[in-house]
Amino acid sequence: MRIKINKITKEMIGKELTVKGWVRSVRDQKAFAFIIINDGSSVEGIQVVMNSDLPSFQEILAKLNTGASVAIEGTIVASPGTQEFELKASKIEIIGECPEDYPLQKKRHTFEYLRTIAHLRPRTNTFGAVARVRHAMAMATHKFFDEKGFKYVHTPVITASDCEGAGEQFQVIIEPAKKDPSKEFFGKPTFLTVSGQLEGETYACAISDIYTFGPTFRAENSNTPRHLAEFWMIEPEMAFADLKDDMVCAESYIKFCVAYALEHCKKDLEFFDQHIEKGLIERLKHVLTSDFARVPYTEAVEILQKSGKKFDYPVEWGNDLQTEHEKYLVDIHFKKPTIVYNYPKSLKPFYMHVNDDGKTVAAMDVLVSGVGEIIGGSQRESRLDILEERMKAQGLDPQDLWWYSDLRRYGTVPHAGFGLGFERLIQFVTGMENIRDVIPFPRTPGHAEF
Repeated sequence: MRIKINKITKEMIGKELTVKGWVRSVRDQKAFAFIIINDGSSVEGIQVVMNSDLPSFQEILAKLNTGASVAIEGTIVASPGTQEFELKASKIEIIGECPEDYPLQKKRHTFEYLRTIAHLRPRTNTFGAVARVRHAMAMATHKFFDEKGFKYVHTPVITASDCEGAGEQFQVIIEPAKKDPSKEFFGKPTFLTVSGQLEGETYACAISDIYTFGPTFRAENSNTPRHLAEFWMIEPEMAFADLKDDMVCAESYIKFCVAYALEHCKKDLEFFDQHIEKGLIERLKHVLTSDFARVPYTEAVEILQKSGKKFDYPVEWGNDLQTEHEKYLVDIHFKKPTIVYNYPKSLKPFYMHVNDDGKTVAAMDVLVSGVGEIIGGSQRESRLDILEERMKAQGLDPQDLWWYSDLRRYGTVPHAGFGLGFERLIQFVTGMENIRDVIPFPRTPGHAEF
């Protein structure tokens, strides 16, 4: 029978089976050869022993280059080496040969180089592990929200609205419309979505708790380890909810994902702990045992001002918190994940609930070690008059979002939600430093290969 490598255990010693995968390395010992193959199911491959009495031994050995795909039949036997078991080959079929100029030879490659061969980098230990963790976090996301009674809503990728009001959108234009705007395919200017939140709110205001999980796009000319032009967002929205409910949901979600990773990605996390971030597993366990700190923005500013630390960016009320400020709050002051809330309204989009002080909005950011802001959320403004005032103040025409205003006109309710950049979650769980290394095919300014 054919079996995935991650399903083979020492209890299978003596059983005959077939393993299929790609050759990682070959050691010719004359009387026999050791072959390491991996099928991507685990960070660990399996060692295959091929004795010289195997038919066509030399012919097969000559074709077993790194990268070749193979099907190997044999018997699982106890290993005298460091591994518990190995596969003693009785038949080897080479499915796809691989020439010696294969870009992934058995040596360490830089992440920068591997980005240039994104079509092959999933075959490396690191990127195979990233892919498995990414899958696990997607499964954890659906499981968490399903168990909480949320409904999964697919929001549009093409939209005529700008959720954040920043204007950093990719416009969708077909060739005739370049010369004649009347030939716009959708009859009006349209863009790739920066968020599914606004559309998500329409369903939250009808069937209560929902979440979206899909690609989003920002035309922000940022070449940093924290930014992508195309990335995935998870955006839950809760009806009859306020900022406190939002913070509770965000903390619960992060902890659920971390616990899921520790349970389902044990070997991959051990790999990241050894090769990417020493102490990763202990850091993740600390998240599970910590009650996230909660601090109003105003108090956070006071903490930073009284810290005695010299920051590169000035700390003043009304300024946004920078990465160095977030790092101080999380790693030095509170020493655990931190939720900063009630930000100045001048820093936040039009849709956030204005607090009674008239200066702040019911917004919150979840800050974690190594990543900084991982979640941004708010209670939404449910009062029609104030919502439309905020739109105008930010240069938006309420008529362009007439349908969004209708949610406040017809049976308005307090509601809240947040957005989590999925790639930042993967960075947090794996310890990977560059966001371009936690998405299969990174899209950044000047780069859209593959």
